[in-house]
Amino acid sequence: MGLLFAAMWSSAFTSARIIVASAPPLTALALRFLLSGLIAVVLARLMGQTWRLTPAQWRATILFGICQNALYLGLNFVAMQWVEASLAAIVASTMPLLVALAGWMFLKDRPKPLALFGLVAGLAGVALIMGIRLQGGVNLVGLGFCVIGVIALTVATMSLKGALSGGNYMMIVGLQMLVGSAVLWPAGLLLEQVVVQWSVSLVLAFIYTTLVPGLAATVIWVLLVNRIGAVRAATFHFLNPFLGVAFASLLLGEALQGSDYLGVLIIATGILAVQLSRVSEKEQIRPKFGSES
Repeated sequence: MGLLFAAMWSSAFTSARIIVASAPPLTALALRFLLSGLIAVVLARLMGQTWRLTPAQWRATILFGICQNALYLGLNFVAMQWVEASLAAIVASTMPLLVALAGWMFLKDRPKPLALFGLVAGLAGVALIMGIRLQGGVNLVGLGFCVIGVIALTVATMSLKGALSGGNYMMIVGLQMLVGSAVLWPAGLLLEQVVVQWSVSLVLAFIYTTLVPGLAATVIWVLLVNRIGAVRAATFHFLNPFLGVAFASLLLGEALQGSDYLGVLIIATGILAVQLSRVSEKEQIRPKFGSES
């Protein structure tokens, strides 16, 4: 389940790159979230869940829908008009490092030596890749959108802490997707011309990103967290830099340099170190439902 989740999460960048090459990114993403959200809400009702959430759950749902779906994914979809899927995946994969860094800086969550090593290694890996890419003329606007997006994803991830203990996880997933869709529709209609270059690859990529990263990965994440706990499940994030780059290279033919491989290896090592330091700590309360953190 951990391998499947990591593969699904990482493959989303490649399918997104295919979509934005032929369709307006914000409008396409708004439609994706509308469909995914409605399906998730129906599944939640079939599972006996309700939309009567606690105030903390509503706050987390709205904040997560805005920060992850509208800002993180919206900015990434727009950015991938100009930057490669592999670069977007590498930037996004640093989220566990940023969560640990933010916990240290703002929540006084002092990291253990292993976690501190992971933070330094991860940031060094990012610096190595970005230094070479900047010399090669990467689009700065697209890169900036990716960076702002992963910061928004970090805020979204931290906002879910403790907010899902009341259950109704699938309902929360569906509602936060609908929140993201509601925010993205006005932006897409105001800023974009709805011109679509229809193709089989576009349709397949849209169906895939709606059903697999959007829904299936969420279900697998819930099962995984229920089986081994949120902290241990999060260790699988260390595979995301590898898999994100691999999918982009194999399916899109994106060229990679030696510095990319080395940087990805260093980032993955840093993420693994940070997550393993958490596993070594005593887990306070193993939640029945977890968050992607």
